[in-house]
Amino acid sequence: MAVLICITFSSSNCRIPTEPTFPIKVVNLGGWLVTEGWIKPSLFDGIPNKDLLDGTGLQFKSVTTGKYLCAERGGGTIIVANRTAPSGWETFKLWRINETTFNFRVFNNQFVGLDSQGNGDDVVAVSNSPGISETFQIVKDPINSNLVRIKASNGLFLQARNCHLVLVTADHPEETGWGNHDPSVFVLTNSSVMQGEFQVTNGYGPERAPQVMRDHWETFIVEEDFKWMSENGLDGVRIPVGWWIASDPTPPLPYVGGSLQALDNAFLWAQKYGLKVIIDLHAAPGSQNVYDHSSSRDGSIEWGSTNSNIQQTFSLFGRDLKNNIYPNRYARIPSLYAVELLNEPQAPGVSLESLESYYSAGYKAVRRHSSTAFVILSNRLSLSDSRELLPLASGLSGSVIDVHYYNLFSNDFNGMTVQQNIDAVYNRTVDLNKITTSNGPLTFVGEWVAEWKVKGAKAEDYQRFASAQQKVYGRATFGWAYWTLKNVNNHWSLKWMINNGYIKL
Repeated sequence: MAVLICITFSSSNCRIPTEPTFPIKVVNLGGWLVTEGWIKPSLFDGIPNKDLLDGTGLQFKSVTTGKYLCAERGGGTIIVANRTAPSGWETFKLWRINETTFNFRVFNNQFVGLDSQGNGDDVVAVSNSPGISETFQIVKDPINSNLVRIKASNGLFLQARNCHLVLVTADHPEETGWGNHDPSVFVLTNSSVMQGEFQVTNGYGPERAPQVMRDHWETFIVEEDFKWMSENGLDGVRIPVGWWIASDPTPPLPYVGGSLQALDNAFLWAQKYGLKVIIDLHAAPGSQNVYDHSSSRDGSIEWGSTNSNIQQTFSLFGRDLKNNIYPNRYARIPSLYAVELLNEPQAPGVSLESLESYYSAGYKAVRRHSSTAFVILSNRLSLSDSRELLPLASGLSGSVIDVHYYNLFSNDFNGMTVQQNIDAVYNRTVDLNKITTSNGPLTFVGEWVAEWKVKGAKAEDYQRFASAQQKVYGRATFGWAYWTLKNVNNHWSLKWMINNGYIKL
């Protein structure tokens, strides 16, 4: 491994970075070892039927009745076609088997299938796990791809039967045309899409995904980027990784091997250019939030719902796992500065009790290998109390509380002027002060960006906005991390922002 090579070098060839003075300034390497499609959309370009990836929300309207398919009561019973407008119960989340074959998951997380207990042609949503009878093919009209048929495992097509409930049955024969009088034809609407690690690797499939991902890892972040960071006032990097990296080179499907080698390279480059590394568990098994960046398959939060996925996450820190990188693999490397146990767990899906239990065990596991690495505890999303981790963290030496600040993702910022956005940034001083105590944990603004909802802002406006954030977040006792180093959206790319004079460090 590249990192081990660096360890054997003499001190003159492997420069050991000096301790930066608090607070540190680092940048996130988002979209590299944990995919986020919005950061690099071209990564998805070669996927066949890329509009039908895992987690895509689909709505089907019958051309004969003009009504939408619906999982009655959100799941647990029949599928009907009698809704005039689509919402949660009328949205079906895809699980992709291949480019044409899928499972459909409903609002209450059951899977659509054929009724094995009654009439075998009736369509229901009662199974908690997909099998053969929960497998369907989506057949698109060759002329209008918004028109589809849905072929069931019995070889017949779903149709909306014109009865009291407008029942959905799987008993329509082979295609008879795509006209408005065919009850097996539906208008397809994509209500939402996901583009994370699960979607890209499962989308390309086991034959193509390994090469696609290796090419991405080898070209998106390179040694020259670390040299640039060291020359532009940054102290280090925060590197998001996924839980599957610990099973490299043979992680469970659909993930592919190779990201561990990329992380080894990052440590090598960090040592060479005097940069610190924060390893951040960005994606936990089962997903700790609903977003693509947690590698959620379909937007469900399943981490913490059972003890098994917490234990699976904790195994990343265990003694016996071959590649337990947190931090046994890198414990003796001076570049290792901090370990973030989990990124952005979301309330109420992740309970405070389960999170504190995991954080306590994870902290002890890190300390078994390293007495010097900081241990970062991420606050939960969707909560009003930023102090909820203080009682736990205050008893953990070398701990850090991570908060993320964006002038986005909330209606509170709708219609705000440039100055109102800047004032909102300065108002965050109050929030930072709440979690900054004299004998407590350090504080870290682990994600921020100089982007907002202001339309038509000038370069000078962005400069003022970025400067205000640096001033406020620079008061965090551990430091801050910009999201992210590279992005097709310029203001999200710290490299672009610095190179074009928007941000000065």
